[in-house]
Amino acid sequence: MRGPLLAEFSDPATLLAAARGLKGSPRFTVLDAFTPFPVDELDKLIDLSRPRIRVAMFLAGFSTAAFAFGLQWYSAVIDYPINSGGRPLNSWPVFLLVPFEVGIFAAALAGFIALLWTTGLPQLHHPLFDVPSFERSTQDHYFLLAKGENEETSHALRELLRTSGALRVTEVRVP
Repeated sequence: MRGPLLAEFSDPATLLAAARGLKGSPRFTVLDAFTPFPVDELDKLIDLSRPRIRVAMFLAGFSTAAFAFGLQWYSAVIDYPINSGGRPLNSWPVFLLVPFEVGIFAAALAGFIALLWTTGLPQLHHPLFDVPSFERSTQDHYFLLAKGENEETSHALRELLRTSGALRVTEVRVP
């Protein structure tokens, strides 16, 4: 299987036209676009899956808070009960501060780790940096990264990108 193709365009209109053409075909997938400024409607044309960072944060925060609450309750009620002034041993309002703080910390830590995991960071080198003129994506050129289902669709994708007005189409070798 070959790597995805990176097409270079000179203006955002041809980039959008090419992305619209690829979006209409089930054989091709638009992976990403690289532009010097935000291009309207481009985010709707890119097939992005929603990251599961919120789920990871919720599970980590809630489970850590529940564990901290259970640990405090067990130590105060079962393991080392101290009757202080006739108060009940399982007075739950006393136990809420630590689980709240620890749960927030665990959710933030899980969110940071999930962010690094989903973005693939830290990554000191990316295969796109090997493509000639890719550094111009922050200045005046527009790039579209797309892939086909298999070898035949990859050739058809290359021809479709060229006929869409791409200045250059380069295969990106992904490890």
